[in-house]
Amino acid sequence: MDINENIESPFELKVSFNKLLNHYEALANNEDEFIAAKAKRVLRTAEAYPELRDGFSDNNILKEREKEISVILQDSFSPVLTKNEIKTASVPFHNLIFNSSERFKNIIKTAGDDFELKIKNMPEDDKYIIACTIVLAFCYGYNINFKRPFYYEIPDANGIMRYYKILYNADFTEITPKNNTPKITQEDYELLLDNFENIDLWKEKFPPNSYTFKGFVISNIFDVTDDQSISNVKSALIGDEKCNDENIIEDFQEIFKSLLGINNIRIGFSIYNKEESTFERVYDVGANSFLLNNAESLKCEDSLCKWSYNRLLNENKYFSVSDVDRMFKISKGKAPHIRALHEQGIKSAIFAPIANDDGLMGILEIASNEAQVLNSINANKLEDVMPFIVSAVERSKNDEENLIEAIIQKECTSIHPSVHWRFVKEAKNFIRDQLSDSEPTFNKIAFDNIYPLYGQIDIKGSSEARNWATKQDLKIQLKSVHSILERAYEIEGLPIYEQYMYQVKDYLVGLDNNFQVDSEQQISSFFKGDIHDVLQHLYNANTLKSEIDSYYNSIDEKVDVLYKHRKEYDDTIAHINKEMASLLDKKQVEAQAMYPHYFERFKTDGIEHNMYIGESITKDDSFNPIYLYNLRLWQLQVMCEMENSYYQMKSEFPISLDVASMILVFNQPLSISFRMDEKQFDVDGTYNARYEIVKKRVDKAYIKGTKKRVTQKGKISIVYSQKQDEVEYLRYIKFLQSKKYLDTDVEIVELQDLQAVTGLKAIRVSVLYHKSEDDKAFYTYDDLMKEIKA
Repeated sequence: MDINENIESPFELKVSFNKLLNHYEALANNEDEFIAAKAKRVLRTAEAYPELRDGFSDNNILKEREKEISVILQDSFSPVLTKNEIKTASVPFHNLIFNSSERFKNIIKTAGDDFELKIKNMPEDDKYIIACTIVLAFCYGYNINFKRPFYYEIPDANGIMRYYKILYNADFTEITPKNNTPKITQEDYELLLDNFENIDLWKEKFPPNSYTFKGFVISNIFDVTDDQSISNVKSALIGDEKCNDENIIEDFQEIFKSLLGINNIRIGFSIYNKEESTFERVYDVGANSFLLNNAESLKCEDSLCKWSYNRLLNENKYFSVSDVDRMFKISKGKAPHIRALHEQGIKSAIFAPIANDDGLMGILEIASNEAQVLNSINANKLEDVMPFIVSAVERSKNDEENLIEAIIQKECTSIHPSVHWRFVKEAKNFIRDQLSDSEPTFNKIAFDNIYPLYGQIDIKGSSEARNWATKQDLKIQLKSVHSILERAYEIEGLPIYEQYMYQVKDYLVGLDNNFQVDSEQQISSFFKGDIHDVLQHLYNANTLKSEIDSYYNSIDEKVDVLYKHRKEYDDTIAHINKEMASLLDKKQVEAQAMYPHYFERFKTDGIEHNMYIGESITKDDSFNPIYLYNLRLWQLQVMCEMENSYYQMKSEFPISLDVASMILVFNQPLSISFRMDEKQFDVDGTYNARYEIVKKRVDKAYIKGTKKRVTQKGKISIVYSQKQDEVEYLRYIKFLQSKKYLDTDVEIVELQDLQAVTGLKAIRVSVLYHKSEDDKAFYTYDDLMKEIKA
C-alpha cells in the first residue's frame, strides 16, 4: 500500500534517510574511532538497499527493512532512554509511525485496542494549509510564525485523559518542487497572508502532490497534563484584578507578545452596545481602541466596511489586515477601519470578536507598527485564548455584584450568610462614594441587642498528653545518641564523648524530674548544635555507620527530630477536631433552617463555637424569644451528640484522650461589631466585655472551696449567673433526660470568683452514652469505659 493513498496534500510523501546518512558520512571520518566505526556500520547497513536513500512510499518496504531502519535510527532512539523518552519517527500529517520508543508503545497499549491516535487540535481542513506554510518556509524563505502547539490526548490506565505536547524535528527532511510546479511570487505571498481560511486559494498556489517531501520527522513528545501555561493565560485574563487596574492592559500585551512571538504589538478593546448598535470605549482600565481612534463611540456601520461588519457582527469571526498602507491605497481611504488604522500609524492589525452564544459583546484589537507581522495565519493562534477573554467579558456584565464581593473580601473576610446582607449594603455605599469622587470608607458593621451563645468541647489533659509525648520522643532520641556515644568512646576514647554522654544523662534526669517549657528547645538545640557534628565526624571516619544510619532513619525530615509519640498526639488532636467540627457544621445546617443566626467555630485543643441571634442580624421583623430558647436547647442537645460521637470513635485514635463539654449562658443582650483589623466579630462596650472575659477564663475555674475544675469528663457543665437561667436550663435537662441524652445526677455548684467576675454558678450533669449508633443501651461515662475495656 502506498502511503500517499487516501490523503490530499501538496506533498508527495517519501520515507527517506538520505539526510541522516549524509550526517553519518561526515561522522565516518571522525577522529574518535568509536564514533567513526559506528557511522561506518550504519552506512554499510544502508548501502545494500538504495531505496533507503532514494526514498519510497510503499508501506511494505517499511516492514521488510524494519531491522535495517532500526540500526539507522539507533542513535536517534537510544536504547538506554527508550523507556523514558516519548518519541516517534514518522512522516508529517499522516498517522504512519514506523519507529517509536518503548514508552510511547506502552502509552498507546495502555490506551486500549480501540484507541485511535490523532493530533487533537489540528483540524483536517487546516492540514493542507499548514503543509503549504511549511513549503513557504523551506522553499521560499517566508518564515511565517505558525508554531501553534499540537497535542495528543491519550487516556491512561485509569481512563483519565492525559495531554502530550508534540515537538517536531525536521532536520532530516527535504522538500523540493516538482517540474511545472507554479512558483510562489511576492504578490502570491501577500495575498495568502490575508486568506488563511481560503482553501481553494491555497490549492491553486500549491496544487496537490506538487512538491516532493523526502525524509522523515522525529516527534519528541512531552506529558504536559500539569502544564500551567494556558492556566496562566486564563488567570491573567479572568483573574480577580480590580476593574480599574491599568496594569491589566500591560499584562494582556505581554501575554499576546508571547503568544504571537511578536514584540511590537499593542492591545485595544471596544465594547459593543447592542441596544444602540455602537462600539464604545472601555473606561477605567487604561484601554485604547484603535477602531474608534479618538472617538468615544461610533455607530458600527460608520466604523466598519460592509464585509468587516458582517464578519464581526454576524459571523462572529476574526479578520486581519496584514498591510494597512496597501489596503488604504486599494480602498482609496474609504474603508472606515482601514482609515482609522492608517491615521494612527498602524501597519498591520487583527480584529477578533468577543462573542458567546448570545452574540457579540466586544472587539479585541491587536495592532502593530510593522506591516505583515499580524496576518490571517497567526490570527489563528487566538483560538486558544479567546474562550478566556469571552469568560472575562461575560463576568464584567455583572460588574456591580463582582465589585461588591471583591470589596467585602478585601475589607473583611469570608462572611457568614446570616450577616452577608449587611456587608453588601456597606459595599454598595462604598462604591457609590467612590463613583461620586468622595473619599470612600467602609463603615462600621455592628449589631445591637443580640443574644450570645457559647460552647466548647475541650480535650482534657491535652497539655499533659503533649508533654508526655514530647518526653517519650526525647528520651528515645537521647538514649539512641547515648548508645552511639558509648560505642564511639570504646573505639576512640576521646573525653569529649564522655562529656556528651554526661550531658545526655543530665537531660534524661531533667525530663523525669524537672520538665519545663524550654526543655524541648534546649534538647533539640543540643541535637542540632552538638550531636549532629559528632555523628557527622563518626560517619565520615567510617565508624558506626549502620548505627548512625539507623538513628537518622528514625528522625522525621520535616521537624528534624524524632517525632513518633508527638505525631500520634498531633494526629489525634487533628482527627478529633476534624470529626467534631464536621458534625457541628452538619448540625448547623439544621439550626439555620429553624431560624437564621450568626455562627462561627474555632479549632483549638477541641472545638469552640459562638452563636449570636437577634432582630438586628435577621433583618426581618420576625425575631421572638422562642427562637433563642430553641437555639439554647438545640445547643445542649448537639453537645450531647458530639460527646457520644467522640467516645464512639475514641478507639480509632492513636492516643486515648477524654473530652469535657461546657456551655456559657449570658442572659443579657449585647452588641457586637466587626473588627476590620482582626477580620472577625467581637463584643462592643465595657459591660459587654465581661462576657468575653468569662469565655476566656471560665473553663479553668474551680468549684468553690475545692481544687476541682468545673469541667469534667463525662459531664456537661452549664455556667450561668442568673436564677432565671438556672430554671430555664433545668427544664431543658429534664426534657433531655426523658430522651435519654442526660443522666439524673444533676448538681448545682458555685464557682470561685474569677478576676473581675463574681457570682457564677454551674449546673453539671452526666451524659448518657451509646457504644455505637445502633446500640440502644445507655451508659454513664464510667459504665462506658468498663464496657469498652471489657
